[in-house]
Amino acid sequence: MPEDIKIPSKHRIAVVEDEPDIAGLITTHLRKEGFLVEKYETGGAFLRSIEKHLPDLVLLDLMLPDVDGLEVCRLLKRNEAWRSIRIIIVTAKGEETDRVLGLELGADDYLTKPFSLKELTARIRAVLRRGPEKPVAREIIIGGVIFIDLEKHEARLGNKVLALTSTEFNILSLLAGKKGRVFTRDQILDDLWGDEKIVLDRTVDVHIKNLREKLGPAAKFLQNIRGVGYKVDE
Repeated sequence: MPEDIKIPSKHRIAVVEDEPDIAGLITTHLRKEGFLVEKYETGGAFLRSIEKHLPDLVLLDLMLPDVDGLEVCRLLKRNEAWRSIRIIIVTAKGEETDRVLGLELGADDYLTKPFSLKELTARIRAVLRRGPEKPVAREIIIGGVIFIDLEKHEARLGNKVLALTSTEFNILSLLAGKKGRVFTRDQILDDLWGDEKIVLDRTVDVHIKNLREKLGPAAKFLQNIRGVGYKVDE
């Protein structure tokens, strides 16, 4: 099939952007790419909308007129019903502290304005394509205390369900699926983002840091091999 033929995507994308020109440009472009797109000028309007229509991914501006975009990100990841929504922060705030904070709050990627529509589309497709497509086992157990249910896309520490983001779950599943094997940052990026990866090594470190904090004492099974990468080992 020729590469220029657009295959309709059924992914629903929410564009949360208060600048009408930018929001309109992004919306028109993504609709041409086959996505279902809705745009919102405020964080409040977006949060009210997802009670009825849960998007697969949100393009989230940080500087909104009613609520800070980082607070919207924080609310999404605290709510079990909304936690699966993928988040790409799109903002003019390009300082490293802002990027790191956004990732620490659970965002999947961070795009600084100005950007090309081609790059935006590539990042969206990369985020939506993350995760193992054909798990070889229904459940992976680590140390008798961490239980990873690949079908439910759920991880538990004992009987407690862990509030992992999609990226954190995918990284844990990747490492746990081959216990003892050391994965470099590039290998983790390649597995989760494939040829469309447009992210920094620092992204992996931030997600690993968040994952270790959520694992608590069981973080001992998620090991950092200095100068090489990460592994899960018992």
